[in-house]
Amino acid sequence: MRQRRNGFEAAVFLSRWLLAPFLVGLLCAIVLLIYRFFADLYDLAVRLAGLGWHELVVEVLNLVDIALVANLVVIVVFYAYENFIRKVEPGEDWPAGLVEVDFGALKQRLLGSIAVIAAVDALAWYLELEKAADSVKLGWAVGFPLMFAAAMLMLAAADRLSRHPDDKSK
Repeated sequence: MRQRRNGFEAAVFLSRWLLAPFLVGLLCAIVLLIYRFFADLYDLAVRLAGLGWHELVVEVLNLVDIALVANLVVIVVFYAYENFIRKVEPGEDWPAGLVEVDFGALKQRLLGSIAVIAAVDALAWYLELEKAADSVKLGWAVGFPLMFAAAMLMLAAADRLSRHPDDKSK
């Protein structure tokens, strides 16, 4: 019986490596985002002379969106790798926030990134408001980022309330 349990535990422990293909896929997605970023940047540079100020800002906000999504993917990849596959031994020049991220900080970063992406999209939509005014879309464009901001505040409060008084590290 003990051998079966040990074998099962070993299988569960080794199953964490099943996440590796997903992480490789996410890294490939970053390459696709890089391609899309530079394709959009090139297209913007070609059309620059014919763009008005608002159109230029909207196009730049789309580039910001792509960069924010890439940052979000990097956060997920590092967290998943370090917490489920193998501990990362950071070099001395590694950013402090890249590794050793606890789950509460991960939730805040993920929701923060999503809220900023939604806010950038809402700003881009707002700048194009003259072309197609729609009060329902405006409500969603404003409400969606606010929903994520409210969720961030609730998670931060829940994380703070769940800490033990003797836990000074966080």
